[in-house]
Amino acid sequence: MIEVFIKGGPIMYPLLLCSIIALTVIIERSIFWIIEDHRNNQGLVNSVLSLAEVGDWPTIKEKIEGSQDFVIRILVTGILHREFSMTKAMETAASDELDRMRQHLSILDTMITVSPLLGIFGTVIGIILSFELLGESSLADPQAVTVGISQALITTAAGLGIAILSLFPFNYFNTRVEKAAALIEKYASSLEIVYEKLNSANNAGVNAGEPYEG
Repeated sequence: MIEVFIKGGPIMYPLLLCSIIALTVIIERSIFWIIEDHRNNQGLVNSVLSLAEVGDWPTIKEKIEGSQDFVIRILVTGILHREFSMTKAMETAASDELDRMRQHLSILDTMITVSPLLGIFGTVIGIILSFELLGESSLADPQAVTVGISQALITTAAGLGIAILSLFPFNYFNTRVEKAAALIEKYASSLEIVYEKLNSANNAGVNAGEPYEG
């Protein structure tokens, strides 16, 4: 591998840097999603919605203590701002969570784009070198141009390899973000509906002369 790397010419060094950056982002994002999956608590989310349905806010506060589930964080933000603007509060919290999930993906996207371009750049340099060697030698000595051709092929292969191998995790991470966004929207909408029903029931009770239990 070292021999192939050296034969690839100077463009192999920025390609190596691209591969290291891409691998670092892939490892970091993989660890991130493993941790998020471990923090996921579907039962607690359902419990929060059930308690919100009856307006039991103190019990919700007790149950969510210590939870690091991103859905719970968004629902709690909405609950804390329920007297003002639950929807806007959850939208802001959801935006922050999604930004956190998309962190470093733009870097990985850049590596996927840049790597093949660097490979093509190496190809151009290799072809130029081949023509220069061809002009300095004769057609009877074809081995003189093989160095440049080899460099062109190696850099192209390296650039494409980095891009292809990075594309799969990049698409996977984007899919995870999209699924998380759908999940957030689902439970945020559920909380809004539950709270509206609770308010309607309380208002109906007040209008009927019953004590208000907000």
